[in-house]
This record gives sequence, C-alpha cells and structure tokens, in this order.
Amino acid sequence: MPPPATASAVAGEAKLSIGFINWAHALDHYVMLIFPTVVIGLELVYGRSYAELIALGTPAFLAFGVFSLPAGWLGDRWSRRNMMAVFYAGCGLSLVAAGLAPNLVVLAAALTALGVFAAIYHPVGTAMLIQHATVRGRSLAFNGVCGNLGAALAAGATAALVAGLGWRAAFLVPGVICIVTAVVYLRLVPDEKRKEASRGTAADVPLGAALAATIFGLFVVIALCAGLVFNIVSVALPKIVDERLGSEVPLVLVGGLATAVFMCGALAQIAVGRLVERFPPHLLFAVIASLQFLGVLWAAQSSGKMLIVALAVTMAAIYAQVTVNDLVIARYTADAWRGRVYAVRYFLTFLAAGAAVTAIAFLHGRGGFDLVLGTTATIALGFVFATAAIAVLVNGVEKQRSRAVAPAE
Repeated sequence: MPPPATASAVAGEAKLSIGFINWAHALDHYVMLIFPTVVIGLELVYGRSYAELIALGTPAFLAFGVFSLPAGWLGDRWSRRNMMAVFYAGCGLSLVAAGLAPNLVVLAAALTALGVFAAIYHPVGTAMLIQHATVRGRSLAFNGVCGNLGAALAAGATAALVAGLGWRAAFLVPGVICIVTAVVYLRLVPDEKRKEASRGTAADVPLGAALAATIFGLFVVIALCAGLVFNIVSVALPKIVDERLGSEVPLVLVGGLATAVFMCGALAQIAVGRLVERFPPHLLFAVIASLQFLGVLWAAQSSGKMLIVALAVTMAAIYAQVTVNDLVIARYTADAWRGRVYAVRYFLTFLAAGAAVTAIAFLHGRGGFDLVLGTTATIALGFVFATAAIAVLVNGVEKQRSRAVAPAE
C-alpha cells in the first residue's frame, strides 16, 4: 500500500486532471456553438441567407465526428494527457484563424480545423474522467453540467461579444483563452504514461459475445439519433428563438434566452447524477429518451412563451441522456478500450452533427422550423425504441448478476 503522502499526491493529481477535463468539456461545447450565433449577424455583413451561411459549418461538424476515431485511438495508444494539450492548443489557434479570416472561404477552413481539434475531447476526456473518478455518476453529471454551461454561455456570450466588439472578437477572445489554458495545462498536469499498463481489461459487467454485438448495434442507432437530435436542436436553437418568439427581439436577448434554455440541461444533469445512484442506468436511459421525444414534439407545435418552456424540457432531456449514455457504456466496457469505444460512439454522434447542419439548411429552406422540428421528433422516436430494447436486454443480465452476488453480501 503506498505511503499516505504518495496516496495524497496521486489523489491531488487526479482532482487536478478532472478539473482540467471539466474545463475542457465547457470549452469544447462553447467553441463549437460560437458560429451558430455569429451566423445571425453575418447575414447582414455578407448579405447571404441563413440557410446559405449555416451550411458553412457542415465541414466543421463532420470533422468533429470523423476525427474522434483517431483521437480515441491515440489517447489509448499514446497519451491521453498529451492529446488534451493538443486539444487546447489546436482549438485556440483555429479560433484565432477564424477571427482573422478575410473571407467566408477562410472562415469555413478555420471552422473545419476547429472541428478537427475539438473532436479530441469526448473520446479522450471522457475516458480520462472514468479512469480518475471515484464516484462515476456524480463525476459524469458534474462534467456534463460543465459541458452544458459551455453550450449555454456560447449563445449569450457570443451575442454580447458580437454586439460590443464585432463578430471577430467572438472567435478571438475564446481562442486566446484556449491557448493560455494549453500552456498552464502542460505545466501543471504530469504525463500518465506510467499508468498505461495498469488499465483494466475486464468490464464491470461482462457481456456474452452475441449480446454485446446486439447492444453494440443498438448503440449505433442511438449514437446516430442522438447526434442528429442533439445537434439540430443545439445549432438551430438561437434561430428558433429568433423566429418563433412572437415579436422582433434584439440578438442579445435571443442569445440570453438560448442560454437560459441550455441552463435547464445543467439542472437536469445534476439531478441525473443523483438518480443513477438509485435507479439502474439502462432503465433511466429509456425514460429520459421518451422525455426527449415528447419535448421535441411539444416544441414543434409551440410558439411564443410556451416555446421556451418546450425547448427547456427538450434540452433537459437531451443533456440528461448524454450523462446516462456515458455511464451505460462505462459499465459494460473495460478501461483499456474505453477510449476507442467512446471514439466510435462520438464518431457516429458527431458525424451525424454534420448531417444535422445540412438538414437544418435543407429543411428550413423548404418548410421552416415546423419541418425541422417535426423531422427531429421522428428521429427522437427511433432513439426511444433503441433505448427500450437495450433496457430489456441488459435488465436480464443485471438480474442474473444480482442473484450471483447476493449470497456473498
């Protein structure tokens, strides 16, 4: 057993690492949601329609999904800590390039680079968090809240920066913050190569090959549906509020209302962090998926003040399912492979993000947000069916496991 001083130092390193992981999650969602708010102001700057301009973000969101695969592999095979340093520095430099872009072509290229580096966080950061956390449910919930706060602040803070300093500042300010964080991170967080060999190769709850393959297939469906629902709602949220609130409102108020809606997701994740300690995560997953479907369906038929309430319910369910999703995967996957498993999940989820941006542009141009939200509700229903199937399959395994360990308790 290590001396108390050594154990205390290790615990301190773990807390510091988790702190940077939580900060990275906030930045990751913030930086990817800058453009959806900036684009509203760019309509006047470039004289282009919303549908044309929002499509410039498609390559960035595609890169956000595609590059999660090599990021997860490098995190497992090379160094998760060093990959997080690349995340901070790469995002910062890409944001600076976007802020200095002389035209839309360069802006699109900078946004694509941002998607490449932002893709690092989810497969690498989530695996690091699971590795260091002592109470997974609460740690993942708080980490999810940090990501939610990043997304929430993106709309409001970006709108304020655009109004006060111009659209370029909306990219430059967070870019400098990311670069400074990269330098501090490298100085304070030690490399973890010495810990690589200690990663476990057995899952908390092992699954048979056939069952594992079936559940993997269902998680493919979930990842694709989750990516579409999450990103259609998140990316379109500022414009939905702008169009359907019922009156002409300034950009700053649009951003503020969008931020308030995102904050509901943070509250939901705090609640979920407690609920997973009382209820099986696979059953909770199915319940939250159903709430997500009902929220999107409600938002599709609402306007004015009731729209804000419907979007709040939708956002709460969207962020709650992210936390439970990660917990379910962690429970049935060994630490040595979690980076790669999360990489596949986020590859599919964020690959769908690119399709989400394209879908918004396509559907909005043909039927407005009635068509956008109606289509999203249909996708959310597929999510419900897949989570329900997983709940049924896994419930049998969990009952067998409970019976097996009961005599020893």
